Amino acid sequence: MNSASIHLISTGGTIDKIYNPLTGHLDVGPSVLPAILAPAGLEGEALAVSEVLRKDSLVISDAERHTLAAFVAASPARRVLITHGTDTMGASAALIEAAAPDKTVVLSGAMVPYSIAGSDAAFNVGIAYAAVQLLPPGVYLAMHGQVLPHAQYVKDREQGRFLAR
Repeated sequence: MNSASIHLISTGGTIDKIYNPLTGHLDVGPSVLPAILAPAGLEGEALAVSEVLRKDSLVISDAERHTLAAFVAASPARRVLITHGTDTMGASAALIEAAAPDKTVVLSGAMVPYSIAGSDAAFNVGIAYAAVQLLPPGVYLAMHGQVLPHAQYVKDREQGRFLAR
């Protein structure tokens, strides 16, 4: 990967959940980033995805968040798009900001898994992909049609949406 590319990182979360017929639960599966971005005509290196955690964000430990932040800081890419579970996206964003202040990082996810009809995943990732190419260094969240610095978002659990603070 060269320094001009966008590094795509998947950590799991709702966006990657798939129905497991054996348990009747939604489990975190492989990254959906290639499935979302391929129809847009993106090829080759642009679709290379690093899977860092593959977990629901509620079970990501502080040590794992630090590992993610260090992974982002060590990436040769100046621009990084991360899919992440929505419950603790802000906590990870704060650590990434401290570890990689010179990079443009956009985190996104979904309230409904990509594998389920009516998911917001493709829309959120599409906006995040555009934003990571256009924004100056900083750490942002791209959810529900808005891209804001991570500290300016709040997850409204009653509405099931991210809102500007």
